[in-house]
Amino acid sequence: MTPIPFEQILLLGTVLFVVGLAGVLARRNLILILLSIEIMLNAAGLIFIAGGSKFHEPDGQVMFLFILAVAAAEVTIGLALILAQNHASRTLDADAADQLRDR
Repeated sequence: MTPIPFEQILLLGTVLFVVGLAGVLARRNLILILLSIEIMLNAAGLIFIAGGSKFHEPDGQVMFLFILAVAAAEVTIGLALILAQNHASRTLDADAADQLRDR
């Protein structure tokens, strides 16, 4: 089994990050924005693991564990805020989130 070159893993991580960033910037649905942020966090984790593997250090895996913890907290708080938004305005549109401030 031949190893995957480091540059290809970096390219994959970059493409995943750009796809997530495009999803955050282009979407108006809060659930899809949250999923796009998760894609971005997973892309960063992939790059950390690839870097740790290239330099034969466990630091990349440790950082990925921190990224997973942050992603879990982000999903928990994000979904709670999305449910509050949906309860208050009956929509998942990101533009309606400005109206939560006024209430």
